[in-house]
Amino acid sequence: MSNTSDNRPLAAQDETPLEKKDAAEILAEGVDEEIIESNRRLFTGWQWALFAAMAVVYSLFHLVVLNAIPLETWSYRILHISGALVLGFGLFTGARFANETTAVAPKWLSALAALLLIPAAYALLQVYQMWRTMEGGAMRIDAQIETWHFGYPLIFATAAAILLSWSYRQVREKLSLPDLVLMVCAVASAGYLLVMYNSPLRMSTGTAFAPVGISYAAIAGCLLILELTRRLTGNALVIITALFLVYVFAGPLLPGFLGYPGLSMTRFFSQVYTDIGVLGQTTAVSSTYIILFIIFAAFLQASKVGDYFINFAFAAAGRARGGPAKVAIFASGLMGMINGTSAGNVVSTGSLTIPLMKKVGYSSRSAGAIEAAASSGGQIMPPIMGAGAFIMAEITGIPYREIAAAALIPAALYFLSVYFMVDMEAAKKGMRGMSKEEIPQFRRLAKHAYLFAPIIILIGALFMGYSVIRAGTLATAAAAVVSWISPNKMGPVAILRALQLASNMAIQIIAVCACAGIIVGVIALTGVGARFSSLLLGLAGFSQLLALFFAMCISILLGMGMPTTAAYAVAASVVAPGLINIGIQPLVAHFFVFYFAVMSAITPPVALASYAAAGISGDNAMGTSVASFKIGLAAFIVPFMFFYSPALLMEGSGWQILRVAVTASIGIFMLSAAVQAWFFGPAKLLMRIGLTLGALFLIYGGLYTDIAGLIIMVALYMLQRGMHGGGAKPATTG
Repeated sequence: MSNTSDNRPLAAQDETPLEKKDAAEILAEGVDEEIIESNRRLFTGWQWALFAAMAVVYSLFHLVVLNAIPLETWSYRILHISGALVLGFGLFTGARFANETTAVAPKWLSALAALLLIPAAYALLQVYQMWRTMEGGAMRIDAQIETWHFGYPLIFATAAAILLSWSYRQVREKLSLPDLVLMVCAVASAGYLLVMYNSPLRMSTGTAFAPVGISYAAIAGCLLILELTRRLTGNALVIITALFLVYVFAGPLLPGFLGYPGLSMTRFFSQVYTDIGVLGQTTAVSSTYIILFIIFAAFLQASKVGDYFINFAFAAAGRARGGPAKVAIFASGLMGMINGTSAGNVVSTGSLTIPLMKKVGYSSRSAGAIEAAASSGGQIMPPIMGAGAFIMAEITGIPYREIAAAALIPAALYFLSVYFMVDMEAAKKGMRGMSKEEIPQFRRLAKHAYLFAPIIILIGALFMGYSVIRAGTLATAAAAVVSWISPNKMGPVAILRALQLASNMAIQIIAVCACAGIIVGVIALTGVGARFSSLLLGLAGFSQLLALFFAMCISILLGMGMPTTAAYAVAASVVAPGLINIGIQPLVAHFFVFYFAVMSAITPPVALASYAAAGISGDNAMGTSVASFKIGLAAFIVPFMFFYSPALLMEGSGWQILRVAVTASIGIFMLSAAVQAWFFGPAKLLMRIGLTLGALFLIYGGLYTDIAGLIIMVALYMLQRGMHGGGAKPATTG
């Protein structure tokens, strides 16, 4: 990012007037640069070439299978996960890198790691022997061979290498031996499953006739998925998954509705790595829609569209009061719907918008909170919705187009609420916008409006009836073609680089979806989801509002510390069925849990987007998360509006939809005014209570309550005019 020490944002100090003008017109640079995580290896030489080639092949594999040469479903998903595991363990270390103060792993530890290659390679060799045996006409492999010659060596090598990797330090430019062992184990586990799932034995999973090797391969696969998830997203999702796995075997000992008859280890693990769990809905989405749109996003990044989006946002909103904050809302909505993670969106756009917000008067805490709230909203922005729309379509069976259309008003309400909060804070503090010289010329940016073409093509193709895969592929191709008439032309090298970048970007979300698949498998096999539904049904007997509040708390709790896709996938399995059972429409139920899964990114105490923003703003992480929660507070009401006003999700007549959308927007405005204590001027306690009451009337959605809410708003406005003569000057000027 460009930065300077004076008060002129992003304008160089020692340039000619013409150069100053040009510099000021290019506010966003480097937004599309690849983010290098602290535990990411930076290979050189032949190792860089090897992993770059593997990444390119991985992306091309998906494009070819999805568009030209179909592959059997389970086989495709197994290869999808194993490829991510191999790349992930190659690129991301399990411990801190060695540096000037920390030595590399001692020789005895390296020798121990090298010894682990023996059982890992032996298990892989046995997979090859089993494949030849099955190809020769054998019906199954002897259980003793599967146990002693495949299962035990594989589990031992996997578990030992994971433990060793936690303390094995290596220089950043080299692959570590424990991670090489894990890569071999990932290939061995996937190879065995490919052999067995392509035989009649596939039908025996979950029965006493299932080959015991499936359980061993599944145990190793789950361990590998958990370890890669830990490296990429931290411990939150791993701990939650581990608790679910413990429940499988401890559940029979628990009292009350949590108890269940129990499953043996062999029966559970022979099923969890099937389409009931790991290879189920979450991986189905990550291996089709998510990987495709990550490739699309990588092509957009390679053609520098992100820079253009943010510059466009500056030109459109930069001159309004508190301009950079409004730019953050606009830019984060555009970027967030594509990149699929709230925290990732904060890092890409916040590194530019947060410093600028601070320059026009926002505190470090407010600047970080605004960016976190805006970036989280990008996950509910159609048409892509950070891939959430595709997961919802897969789980519910509702056509994607209906889901994207239903998301329009909720997304607008969310961003309106954040906008109102930001604007009122700017009005209270008398903040200025950016000067004409500090923002790009809209006239110049308009000449490059063709850079929006890939997204327009995507939306057009989807609503013309093309499949999501075909539409995504067309949009990806369009991104490359459009770049040829832009300043950032994509030649063969740039296209290969985009494919490599796509694989690197996809590893995290694939690991997260596979990990969420384990949880989904536990829920399906133990029946805990059905028992949770019964609990919600009992609560609804007292009050549906109480049941909804309880569902909200569980959705946020399950989503804390997790990326949006995983948070929604888990909440959709645990909470949504219960809401449907108490009489809520499936679309409303799933949007309810999806909305709160997104909001978990700004909900204390574990708020990933807020923590990422605090790292950029320099403020306290917990303070930023509380502030972002306050900014998004009005948005926490929106999901309850789905229940009371299904017209917000396009359920109803055109008149109903229009009326509810307008009155809900006014209600959000009044609620924001109550939170910020500013309603066309300072608002005292009694006025804030009146604003809150009027907002709740409007949010409820009934005709009479809408009229009552509007009367309250008009009365408060007239009172405000009488008190302040039509408005109030801010407390400070700037």
